Amino acid sequence: MNTNRKKISLLAVALIMSILVLGVLIYFLVAGLPLPRNQYETQEGNELKIPSLLPDLNPDPNTADFVLDVQSGETNFLGNRQTKTLGYNGSYLGPVIRIRKGEKVHIQVNNHLDFSTTLHWHGLVVDGEQDGGPHQGIQPGESWDPAFTVDQDAATLWFHPHLMGETANQVYYGLAGLIYIDDENSEKLNLPKNYGIDDIPLIVQDRSFKRDGSFDYRTSMMGVVSGDTIMINGTVNPYLNVNKGNVRFRILNASNSKNFAFSLSDGSSLQQIASDGGFLEAPLERKSIFLAPGERVEVVVDFSKNVLSTVTLMSGNQSIMAINLAGTNTDATEVPDSLTTVMPIQLSDNPKTRVFDLQSMGISGTINGNAFDMDRIDEEVRLNESEVWVIRNSGGMMQSSGHPFHVHGTQFQVISRNGKIPPPQERGYKDTVFVNVGEEIAIRIRFTHPGIFMYHCHILEHEDNGMMGQFKVS
Repeated sequence: MNTNRKKISLLAVALIMSILVLGVLIYFLVAGLPLPRNQYETQEGNELKIPSLLPDLNPDPNTADFVLDVQSGETNFLGNRQTKTLGYNGSYLGPVIRIRKGEKVHIQVNNHLDFSTTLHWHGLVVDGEQDGGPHQGIQPGESWDPAFTVDQDAATLWFHPHLMGETANQVYYGLAGLIYIDDENSEKLNLPKNYGIDDIPLIVQDRSFKRDGSFDYRTSMMGVVSGDTIMINGTVNPYLNVNKGNVRFRILNASNSKNFAFSLSDGSSLQQIASDGGFLEAPLERKSIFLAPGERVEVVVDFSKNVLSTVTLMSGNQSIMAINLAGTNTDATEVPDSLTTVMPIQLSDNPKTRVFDLQSMGISGTINGNAFDMDRIDEEVRLNESEVWVIRNSGGMMQSSGHPFHVHGTQFQVISRNGKIPPPQERGYKDTVFVNVGEEIAIRIRFTHPGIFMYHCHILEHEDNGMMGQFKVS
Protein backbone atom coordinates (compact mmCIF):
# COMPACT_ATOMS: atom_id res chain seq x y z
CA MET A 1 0.00 0.00 0.00
CA ASN A 2 2.80 2.39 0.94
CA THR A 3 4.62 1.43 -2.26
CA ASN A 4 1.58 2.30 -4.39
CA ARG A 5 1.18 5.64 -2.61
CA LYS A 6 4.86 6.39 -3.21
CA LYS A 7 4.47 5.57 -6.93
CA ILE A 8 1.39 7.80 -7.18
CA SER A 9 3.24 10.62 -5.42
CA LEU A 10 6.20 10.32 -7.78
CA LEU A 11 3.88 10.31 -10.80
CA ALA A 12 2.11 13.39 -9.48
CA VAL A 13 5.40 15.23 -8.98
CA ALA A 14 6.53 14.25 -12.49
CA LEU A 15 3.20 15.43 -13.95
CA ILE A 16 3.42 18.76 -12.13
CA MET A 17 7.02 19.27 -13.30
CA SER A 18 6.02 18.46 -16.90
CA ILE A 19 3.17 20.96 -16.74
CA LEU A 20 5.52 23.61 -15.34
CA VAL A 21 8.10 23.01 -18.09
CA LEU A 22 5.38 23.08 -20.75
CA GLY A 23 4.01 26.28 -19.25
CA VAL A 24 7.42 27.93 -19.36
CA LEU A 25 7.88 26.92 -23.00
CA ILE A 26 4.44 28.25 -23.92
CA TYR A 27 5.25 31.49 -22.10
CA PHE A 28 8.47 31.87 -24.09
CA LEU A 29 6.61 31.19 -27.34
CA VAL A 30 3.81 33.65 -26.62
CA ALA A 31 6.00 36.38 -25.15
CA GLY A 32 8.69 36.01 -27.79
CA LEU A 33 11.34 35.72 -25.09
CA PRO A 34 14.66 33.96 -25.69
CA LEU A 35 14.99 30.26 -25.10
CA PRO A 36 18.19 28.69 -23.77
CA ARG A 37 20.99 28.78 -26.33
CA ASN A 38 20.85 25.08 -27.15
CA GLN A 39 17.29 25.54 -28.40
CA TYR A 40 18.44 27.55 -31.40
CA GLU A 41 22.10 26.83 -32.02
CA THR A 42 22.89 24.32 -34.74
CA GLN A 43 24.86 21.37 -33.40
CA GLU A 44 27.02 20.77 -36.47
CA GLY A 45 28.20 24.36 -36.72
CA ASN A 46 28.19 26.84 -39.60
CA GLU A 47 31.10 27.71 -41.85
CA LEU A 48 32.46 31.15 -41.02
CA LYS A 49 31.26 33.82 -43.43
CA ILE A 50 34.06 35.97 -44.85
CA PRO A 51 33.03 39.55 -45.71
CA SER A 52 33.53 40.49 -49.34
CA LEU A 53 36.01 43.18 -50.39
CA LEU A 54 34.23 46.36 -51.50
CA PRO A 55 34.99 46.96 -55.22
CA ASP A 56 37.02 50.04 -56.10
CA LEU A 57 35.20 51.65 -59.04
CA ASN A 58 38.13 53.86 -60.08
CA PRO A 59 40.85 52.31 -62.30
CA ASP A 60 43.36 54.98 -61.22
CA PRO A 61 45.74 53.23 -58.76
CA ASN A 62 46.10 56.46 -56.76
CA THR A 63 42.37 57.13 -56.39
CA ALA A 64 39.59 54.96 -54.99
CA ASP A 65 35.83 55.34 -55.43
CA PHE A 66 33.48 53.23 -53.33
CA VAL A 67 29.71 52.98 -52.88
CA LEU A 68 28.07 51.89 -49.63
CA ASP A 69 24.32 51.28 -49.51
CA VAL A 70 22.81 51.36 -46.02
CA GLN A 71 19.85 49.01 -46.11
CA SER A 72 17.49 46.80 -44.16
CA GLY A 73 16.89 43.13 -44.81
CA GLU A 74 16.52 39.71 -43.29
CA THR A 75 19.30 37.32 -42.32
CA ASN A 76 19.19 33.59 -41.59
CA PHE A 77 21.30 33.13 -38.46
CA LEU A 78 19.45 30.19 -36.92
CA GLY A 79 18.82 27.76 -39.76
CA ASN A 80 15.07 28.06 -40.24
CA ARG A 81 14.13 31.50 -38.92
CA GLN A 82 14.71 34.92 -40.46
CA THR A 83 15.93 37.88 -38.42
CA LYS A 84 15.23 41.48 -39.39
CA THR A 85 18.61 43.17 -39.73
CA LEU A 86 20.54 46.14 -41.11
CA GLY A 87 23.63 46.07 -43.28
CA TYR A 88 25.89 47.78 -45.78
CA ASN A 89 25.54 46.39 -49.33
CA GLY A 90 23.83 43.36 -47.81
CA SER A 91 21.49 42.29 -45.06
CA TYR A 92 23.99 42.18 -42.17
CA LEU A 93 27.38 43.85 -41.53
CA GLY A 94 29.29 45.24 -44.50
CA PRO A 95 32.16 44.56 -46.88
CA VAL A 96 35.80 45.27 -46.08
CA ILE A 97 37.01 48.61 -47.45
CA ARG A 98 40.65 48.22 -48.50
CA ILE A 99 42.63 51.44 -49.05
CA ARG A 100 46.28 52.45 -49.22
CA LYS A 101 48.37 55.15 -47.58
CA GLY A 102 48.58 58.18 -49.88
CA GLU A 103 45.47 57.20 -51.82
CA LYS A 104 42.67 59.68 -52.51
CA VAL A 105 39.41 58.11 -51.39
CA HIS A 106 35.80 59.00 -52.17
CA ILE A 107 32.92 57.04 -50.66
CA GLN A 108 29.28 57.56 -51.64
CA VAL A 109 27.05 56.52 -48.75
CA ASN A 110 23.38 56.04 -49.75
CA ASN A 111 20.77 55.79 -46.99
CA HIS A 112 18.00 53.41 -48.09
CA LEU A 113 16.57 53.15 -44.57
CA ASP A 114 13.35 54.75 -43.34
CA PHE A 115 15.27 56.63 -40.65
CA SER A 116 18.41 58.72 -40.28
CA THR A 117 21.89 57.33 -39.79
CA THR A 118 25.52 58.44 -39.93
CA LEU A 119 28.71 56.62 -40.84
CA HIS A 120 31.81 57.07 -38.68
CA TRP A 121 35.26 55.86 -39.75
CA HIS A 122 36.58 54.54 -36.43
CA GLY A 123 40.34 55.07 -36.24
CA LEU A 124 40.65 56.98 -39.51
CA VAL A 125 42.54 60.27 -39.24
CA VAL A 126 40.45 62.71 -41.31
CA ASP A 127 38.95 66.20 -41.03
CA GLY A 128 35.92 66.60 -38.79
CA GLU A 129 33.54 67.04 -41.74
CA GLN A 130 34.59 63.63 -43.09
CA ASP A 131 34.55 61.84 -39.72
CA GLY A 132 30.89 60.81 -39.77
CA GLY A 133 30.02 61.77 -36.21
CA PRO A 134 26.55 62.78 -35.01
CA HIS A 135 26.75 66.10 -36.88
CA GLN A 136 26.93 64.36 -40.29
CA GLY A 137 23.45 62.85 -40.33
CA ILE A 138 22.21 61.16 -43.51
CA GLN A 139 18.45 61.48 -43.92
CA PRO A 140 16.32 58.72 -45.51
CA GLY A 141 16.76 58.70 -49.27
CA GLU A 142 19.79 60.98 -49.12
CA SER A 143 23.52 60.44 -49.67
CA TRP A 144 26.75 61.56 -48.01
CA ASP A 145 29.95 61.89 -50.01
CA PRO A 146 33.07 62.07 -47.82
CA ALA A 147 36.43 62.43 -49.56
CA PHE A 148 39.89 62.30 -47.99
CA THR A 149 43.49 61.32 -48.54
CA VAL A 150 44.80 58.43 -46.46
CA ASP A 151 47.71 59.76 -44.42
CA GLN A 152 48.30 57.08 -41.80
CA ASP A 153 50.21 53.81 -41.67
CA ALA A 154 48.85 50.31 -42.24
CA ALA A 155 46.17 49.36 -39.74
CA THR A 156 42.87 47.55 -39.25
CA LEU A 157 40.07 50.05 -38.59
CA TRP A 158 36.29 49.84 -38.79
CA PHE A 159 33.13 51.79 -39.59
CA HIS A 160 29.74 52.04 -37.91
CA PRO A 161 26.86 54.53 -37.31
CA HIS A 162 27.21 57.37 -34.85
CA LEU A 163 23.73 58.92 -34.67
CA MET A 164 23.10 60.44 -31.25
CA GLY A 165 20.83 58.20 -29.20
CA GLU A 166 20.63 55.49 -31.89
CA THR A 167 24.18 54.19 -32.27
CA ALA A 168 23.70 51.15 -30.01
CA ASN A 169 20.50 50.02 -31.71
CA GLN A 170 21.81 50.45 -35.26
CA VAL A 171 25.08 48.64 -34.56
CA TYR A 172 23.23 45.83 -32.77
CA TYR A 173 21.06 45.25 -35.83
CA GLY A 174 24.10 44.94 -38.09
CA LEU A 175 25.67 48.22 -39.18
CA ALA A 176 29.42 47.65 -38.93
CA GLY A 177 32.34 46.75 -41.19
CA LEU A 178 36.13 46.67 -41.39
CA ILE A 179 38.68 48.95 -43.06
CA TYR A 180 42.13 47.70 -44.06
CA ILE A 181 44.88 50.24 -44.69
CA ASP A 182 47.96 49.00 -46.55
CA ASP A 183 51.27 50.78 -46.97
CA GLU A 184 54.74 50.11 -48.36
CA ASN A 185 55.93 48.54 -45.12
CA SER A 186 52.96 46.19 -44.75
CA GLU A 187 53.37 45.03 -48.33
CA LYS A 188 57.07 44.26 -47.82
CA LEU A 189 56.60 42.25 -44.63
CA ASN A 190 56.36 38.52 -45.26
CA LEU A 191 53.19 38.15 -43.21
CA PRO A 192 50.10 36.16 -44.29
CA LYS A 193 48.28 38.32 -46.87
CA ASN A 194 45.85 36.06 -48.75
CA TYR A 195 42.52 37.57 -47.80
CA GLY A 196 40.06 34.98 -46.53
CA ILE A 197 42.66 32.20 -46.79
CA ASP A 198 45.42 32.96 -44.29
CA ASP A 199 44.44 36.59 -43.52
CA ILE A 200 41.09 36.26 -41.76
CA PRO A 201 38.83 39.08 -40.51
CA LEU A 202 36.94 38.28 -37.29
CA ILE A 203 34.12 40.67 -36.31
CA VAL A 204 33.09 39.38 -32.89
CA GLN A 205 29.70 40.30 -31.42
CA ASP A 206 27.26 39.05 -28.80
CA ARG A 207 23.55 38.81 -29.55
CA SER A 208 20.36 37.35 -28.08
CA PHE A 209 17.45 35.96 -30.08
CA LYS A 210 13.75 35.61 -29.35
CA ARG A 211 11.94 32.36 -30.10
CA ASP A 212 10.69 33.70 -33.44
CA GLY A 213 14.28 34.43 -34.53
CA SER A 214 14.18 38.19 -34.03
CA PHE A 215 16.92 39.99 -32.10
CA ASP A 216 16.20 40.36 -28.39
CA TYR A 217 17.56 43.88 -27.85
CA ARG A 218 16.84 44.77 -24.24
CA THR A 219 18.98 46.74 -21.84
CA SER A 220 19.78 45.51 -18.35
CA MET A 221 19.31 47.47 -15.13
CA MET A 222 22.76 48.92 -15.82
CA GLY A 223 21.54 50.22 -19.17
CA VAL A 224 23.68 47.91 -21.34
CA VAL A 225 22.95 44.94 -23.59
CA SER A 226 24.67 41.59 -23.12
CA GLY A 227 23.84 38.73 -25.48
CA ASP A 228 24.00 35.00 -24.76
CA THR A 229 25.18 34.04 -28.26
CA ILE A 230 28.58 34.90 -29.71
CA MET A 231 28.65 35.52 -33.45
CA ILE A 232 31.66 36.03 -35.70
CA ASN A 233 31.14 37.79 -39.04
CA GLY A 234 27.42 37.27 -38.50
CA THR A 235 27.86 33.49 -38.12
CA VAL A 236 26.36 31.63 -35.17
CA ASN A 237 28.38 28.64 -33.91
CA PRO A 238 31.10 29.17 -36.56
CA TYR A 239 33.89 26.93 -37.76
CA LEU A 240 36.83 27.88 -39.98
CA ASN A 241 38.86 25.57 -42.22
CA VAL A 242 42.51 26.60 -42.62
CA ASN A 243 45.72 25.00 -43.81
CA LYS A 244 48.44 24.26 -41.31
CA GLY A 245 50.96 27.07 -41.21
CA ASN A 246 50.82 30.73 -40.27
CA VAL A 247 47.34 32.24 -40.14
CA ARG A 248 46.70 35.92 -39.47
CA PHE A 249 43.56 36.98 -37.62
CA ARG A 250 42.36 40.60 -37.56
CA ILE A 251 40.00 40.69 -34.60
CA LEU A 252 37.47 43.44 -33.88
CA ASN A 253 35.33 43.56 -30.76
CA ALA A 254 32.17 45.00 -32.33
CA SER A 255 29.92 44.24 -29.36
CA ASN A 256 27.87 46.97 -27.74
CA SER A 257 29.27 46.37 -24.26
CA LYS A 258 30.88 42.93 -23.89
CA ASN A 259 34.59 42.42 -23.23
CA PHE A 260 36.43 39.38 -24.58
CA ALA A 261 39.58 37.53 -23.49
CA PHE A 262 40.72 35.52 -26.52
CA SER A 263 42.84 32.38 -26.29
CA LEU A 264 43.26 29.01 -28.01
CA SER A 265 42.02 25.79 -26.42
CA ASP A 266 45.33 23.94 -26.86
CA GLY A 267 47.36 26.71 -25.23
CA SER A 268 49.01 27.79 -28.48
CA SER A 269 50.56 31.24 -28.53
CA LEU A 270 48.96 34.22 -30.20
CA GLN A 271 51.68 36.38 -31.71
CA GLN A 272 50.29 39.89 -31.52
CA ILE A 273 51.61 42.03 -34.37
CA ALA A 274 49.30 45.07 -34.25
CA SER A 275 46.85 47.03 -32.11
CA ASP A 276 44.22 49.64 -33.03
CA GLY A 277 46.48 52.01 -34.95
CA GLY A 278 48.83 49.59 -36.67
CA PHE A 279 51.89 47.43 -36.16
CA LEU A 280 53.73 47.10 -32.87
CA GLU A 281 57.49 47.47 -33.08
CA ALA A 282 57.98 43.75 -32.46
CA PRO A 283 55.62 40.77 -32.14
CA LEU A 284 54.41 39.82 -28.67
CA GLU A 285 53.86 36.20 -27.70
CA ARG A 286 50.64 36.03 -25.70
CA LYS A 287 48.41 33.30 -24.32
CA SER A 288 45.35 35.51 -23.84
CA ILE A 289 44.30 38.85 -25.33
CA PHE A 290 41.74 41.17 -23.74
CA LEU A 291 39.65 43.32 -26.08
CA ALA A 292 37.09 45.90 -25.01
CA PRO A 293 34.36 47.18 -27.38
CA GLY A 294 35.86 49.13 -30.28
CA GLU A 295 39.38 47.72 -29.90
CA ARG A 296 41.18 45.72 -32.58
CA VAL A 297 44.15 43.39 -32.57
CA GLU A 298 46.09 41.50 -35.23
CA VAL A 299 47.62 38.14 -34.33
CA VAL A 300 49.45 35.39 -36.20
CA VAL A 301 49.11 31.76 -35.11
CA ASP A 302 51.53 29.07 -36.30
CA PHE A 303 49.49 25.90 -36.80
CA SER A 304 52.26 24.03 -38.67
CA LYS A 305 53.27 21.84 -35.72
CA ASN A 306 49.82 21.34 -34.27
CA VAL A 307 48.98 17.65 -33.80
CA LEU A 308 45.27 18.25 -33.26
CA SER A 309 42.80 18.36 -36.14
CA THR A 310 40.70 21.06 -34.46
CA VAL A 311 41.60 23.95 -32.17
CA THR A 312 38.97 26.17 -30.57
CA LEU A 313 39.06 29.93 -30.26
CA MET A 314 37.95 30.73 -26.74
CA SER A 315 36.86 33.74 -24.73
CA GLY A 316 37.45 32.83 -21.13
CA ASN A 317 35.91 29.38 -20.80
CA GLN A 318 33.44 29.90 -23.66
CA SER A 319 34.04 28.28 -27.05
CA ILE A 320 33.38 30.76 -29.84
CA MET A 321 34.86 29.22 -33.02
CA ALA A 322 36.25 25.85 -34.10
CA ILE A 323 39.38 26.05 -36.27
CA ASN A 324 39.77 22.91 -38.41
CA LEU A 325 43.32 22.24 -39.60
CA ALA A 326 43.76 20.57 -42.98
CA GLY A 327 46.64 20.49 -45.47
CA THR A 328 49.96 22.28 -45.23
CA ASN A 329 50.19 25.96 -46.04
CA THR A 330 52.50 26.29 -49.04
CA ASP A 331 53.13 30.01 -48.47
CA ALA A 332 56.46 30.51 -46.70
CA THR A 333 55.23 33.36 -44.50
CA GLU A 334 56.91 34.35 -41.27
CA VAL A 335 56.60 36.79 -38.41
CA PRO A 336 59.71 39.01 -38.45
CA ASP A 337 61.49 40.11 -35.29
CA SER A 338 60.92 43.75 -36.26
CA LEU A 339 57.63 45.02 -37.69
CA THR A 340 57.95 48.80 -37.76
CA THR A 341 59.32 51.79 -35.89
CA VAL A 342 56.71 53.38 -33.64
CA MET A 343 57.63 57.04 -33.61
CA PRO A 344 56.81 58.68 -30.27
CA ILE A 345 54.47 61.66 -30.36
CA GLN A 346 56.57 64.71 -29.55
CA LEU A 347 54.95 67.05 -27.07
CA SER A 348 54.57 70.73 -27.88
CA ASP A 349 56.31 73.37 -25.78
CA ASN A 350 54.41 73.82 -22.51
CA PRO A 351 51.92 71.08 -23.43
CA LYS A 352 48.43 71.33 -22.04
CA THR A 353 47.14 68.56 -19.79
CA ARG A 354 43.41 67.82 -19.76
CA VAL A 355 41.59 65.51 -17.36
CA PHE A 356 38.51 63.48 -18.30
CA ASP A 357 36.58 61.95 -15.42
CA LEU A 358 34.23 59.14 -16.50
CA GLN A 359 31.22 58.42 -14.31
CA SER A 360 28.32 56.05 -14.93
CA MET A 361 24.99 56.32 -13.16
CA GLY A 362 22.83 53.36 -14.12
CA ILE A 363 21.64 53.87 -17.68
CA SER A 364 23.32 57.28 -18.06
CA GLY A 365 26.83 58.62 -17.75
CA THR A 366 28.88 61.79 -17.76
CA ILE A 367 32.37 63.02 -18.54
CA ASN A 368 33.61 65.71 -16.15
CA GLY A 369 30.08 65.87 -14.78
CA ASN A 370 28.51 66.76 -18.13
CA ALA A 371 26.19 64.71 -20.30
CA PHE A 372 26.64 65.15 -24.06
CA ASP A 373 25.14 68.24 -25.68
CA MET A 374 25.30 68.59 -29.47
CA ASP A 375 25.34 72.38 -29.11
CA ARG A 376 28.24 72.54 -26.65
CA ILE A 377 31.95 72.38 -27.45
CA ASP A 378 33.62 70.87 -24.38
CA GLU A 379 37.27 71.35 -25.33
CA GLU A 380 39.13 73.50 -27.87
CA VAL A 381 42.55 72.40 -29.07
CA ARG A 382 45.01 73.88 -31.52
CA LEU A 383 45.80 72.30 -34.86
CA ASN A 384 49.14 70.42 -34.95
CA GLU A 385 49.53 70.71 -31.17
CA SER A 386 50.27 67.76 -28.89
CA GLU A 387 48.79 67.38 -25.43
CA VAL A 388 48.53 64.97 -22.51
CA TRP A 389 45.07 63.67 -21.71
CA VAL A 390 44.40 61.92 -18.40
CA ILE A 391 41.37 59.62 -18.34
CA ARG A 392 39.98 58.57 -14.97
CA ASN A 393 37.22 56.11 -14.18
CA SER A 394 35.77 57.31 -10.90
CA GLY A 395 32.97 54.77 -10.95
CA GLY A 396 29.52 56.04 -10.14
CA MET A 397 26.59 56.01 -7.77
CA MET A 398 25.54 52.46 -8.69
CA GLN A 399 27.48 49.36 -9.67
CA SER A 400 30.24 50.65 -11.95
CA SER A 401 32.03 49.23 -14.96
CA GLY A 402 35.13 49.73 -17.01
CA HIS A 403 34.91 52.16 -19.92
CA PRO A 404 36.66 51.86 -23.30
CA PHE A 405 37.57 55.49 -24.07
CA HIS A 406 37.67 56.38 -27.79
CA VAL A 407 38.90 59.60 -29.43
CA HIS A 408 37.89 60.51 -32.99
CA GLY A 409 40.16 61.88 -35.70
CA THR A 410 43.52 60.83 -34.26
CA GLN A 411 45.69 58.00 -33.00
CA PHE A 412 47.26 58.38 -29.55
CA GLN A 413 49.93 56.70 -27.43
CA VAL A 414 49.38 55.41 -23.89
CA ILE A 415 52.20 56.77 -21.72
CA SER A 416 51.11 55.46 -18.32
CA ARG A 417 48.57 53.17 -16.69
CA ASN A 418 48.03 53.94 -13.01
CA GLY A 419 51.32 55.82 -12.93
CA LYS A 420 53.33 52.95 -14.41
CA ILE A 421 54.76 52.27 -17.86
CA PRO A 422 52.01 50.65 -19.95
CA PRO A 423 52.26 46.96 -20.86
CA PRO A 424 53.93 46.14 -24.22
CA GLN A 425 50.62 45.58 -26.02
CA GLU A 426 49.65 49.21 -25.33
CA ARG A 427 52.83 50.79 -26.66
CA GLY A 428 51.70 51.09 -30.26
CA TYR A 429 49.21 53.60 -31.63
CA LYS A 430 45.68 53.31 -30.33
CA ASP A 431 42.34 55.07 -30.64
CA THR A 432 40.48 53.19 -27.89
CA VAL A 433 41.79 52.36 -24.42
CA PHE A 434 40.07 50.44 -21.63
CA VAL A 435 39.88 52.26 -18.29
CA ASN A 436 38.74 50.04 -15.45
CA VAL A 437 37.03 51.25 -12.28
CA GLY A 438 39.49 53.27 -10.20
CA GLU A 439 42.09 53.40 -12.96
CA GLU A 440 43.88 56.41 -14.44
CA ILE A 441 45.35 56.34 -17.95
CA ALA A 442 47.55 59.05 -19.45
CA ILE A 443 47.83 59.37 -23.22
CA ARG A 444 49.92 61.54 -25.51
CA ILE A 445 47.78 62.85 -28.35
CA ARG A 446 48.32 65.04 -31.42
CA PHE A 447 45.72 66.82 -33.56
CA THR A 448 46.59 67.04 -37.25
CA HIS A 449 43.15 67.62 -38.79
CA PRO A 450 40.67 70.47 -38.19
CA GLY A 451 37.04 70.14 -37.26
CA ILE A 452 34.70 68.99 -34.52
CA PHE A 453 35.33 65.51 -33.11
CA MET A 454 33.95 63.25 -30.38
CA TYR A 455 35.48 61.52 -27.39
CA HIS A 456 33.34 58.99 -25.54
CA CYS A 457 32.89 55.67 -23.84
CA HIS A 458 32.58 52.94 -26.49
CA ILE A 459 30.00 51.01 -24.52
CA LEU A 460 27.39 52.10 -27.02
CA GLU A 461 24.50 52.42 -24.57
CA HIS A 462 26.70 54.64 -22.37
CA GLU A 463 27.58 56.77 -25.40
CA ASP A 464 23.92 57.09 -26.41
CA ASN A 465 22.95 58.11 -22.88
CA GLY A 466 25.41 60.94 -22.46
CA MET A 467 28.95 59.66 -21.80
CA MET A 468 30.39 61.65 -24.69
CA GLY A 469 31.92 65.06 -25.31
CA GLN A 470 33.16 66.99 -28.30
CA PHE A 471 36.29 68.96 -29.04
CA LYS A 472 37.12 71.45 -31.75
CA VAL A 473 40.49 71.49 -33.52
CA SER A 474 41.36 74.81 -35.17
